[in-house]
Amino acid sequence: MDILAAANRKRLAGGAVISLAVGQPSHPAPQTALAAARTALEHGRLGYTDALGTADLRAAIAGHYRDHHGVEVEGGRIAVTTGSSAAFNIAFLTLFDAGDRVAITRPGYPAYRNILAALGLEAVEIPVGAETGFTLTPQALAEAERKAGGKIAGVLLASPANPTGTVTSKAALKALADYCAERDMAFISDEIYHGLTFAGEETSALQISSKAIVINSFSKYYCMTGWRIGWMVLPDDLVRPVERVTQSLYISAPELSQIAAAAAFAGRAELDTVRETYRINRQILLDRLPGLGFQIASPMDGAFYAYADVTRLTNDSMAFARRMLDEIGVAATPGHDFDPENGHRTMRLSYAGSTEEITEALDRMQGWL
Repeated sequence: MDILAAANRKRLAGGAVISLAVGQPSHPAPQTALAAARTALEHGRLGYTDALGTADLRAAIAGHYRDHHGVEVEGGRIAVTTGSSAAFNIAFLTLFDAGDRVAITRPGYPAYRNILAALGLEAVEIPVGAETGFTLTPQALAEAERKAGGKIAGVLLASPANPTGTVTSKAALKALADYCAERDMAFISDEIYHGLTFAGEETSALQISSKAIVINSFSKYYCMTGWRIGWMVLPDDLVRPVERVTQSLYISAPELSQIAAAAAFAGRAELDTVRETYRINRQILLDRLPGLGFQIASPMDGAFYAYADVTRLTNDSMAFARRMLDEIGVAATPGHDFDPENGHRTMRLSYAGSTEEITEALDRMQGWL
């Protein structure tokens, strides 16, 4: 986040900055969502909603699972949240007690580790690599539990994953969910990059488990980061506890964002066009990064990131990222954010921007290196 903040300061000072650091689509929310929001602003009275969200949005989310995953989900099992960040807070507070251990991947999304620590929970970071398919396995969990010297209370896995782009196969996801169910471990499936799979099989945990807690968001595929709107799908026995925590911490997600989100599902044709831009950008990075000394460290199967090994260029990715920003105005995220042990050798580059920006950034890097 330090590089992102520095890039913003440089831009405000008039610098010509191209950011490959931020995990945010450059495209606005779909026109269907914007039109619904305009109507609500002009004609509607906006206020609190039910803590779990409006009936319209919950029904639309249930329809999404029916249409795209072939899974029937009752609207009563869906909780609308103020972004996926609130969903993680709510899930952790509902599922775990202070001191509980929760397994996550390393490398992985840094907010997991930070939220767990802030809530008095212990993050058990399990290294993933080519030998594990860049995902968690039952064998790795068993070994992590042995090393921890006590029970792991829960497992959190993202697919597609940030920063690695890993798409966990249906078989691997089922093996993990079954392992958790057999040992009474909570299984949380982070699916916020669903819709952005370019290789492999995109599977919702709802297709293989009735006990999984699914977290998703309108931020990535739906291009609605600033609207701060997400959702959870819960087992029946967690609905009421989640409702109580939500009421106490957030009251409800913003009604305007809920109205726009419900309409976003009708904007998939526009959003699929945006996804094709990511596909083009992804291929450009795959073609050009290795020639610049950025070796692709993990499969770029989903999300919109390239996770690269930069040891041919540096053993200090933070210092390298600062230099690249200072000298050519290109921002990328040093790997330490995602992997405290080995991240000094890696960097994450986002391809969520325009193709012109991606090409210009790579041209600058080629001239610099």
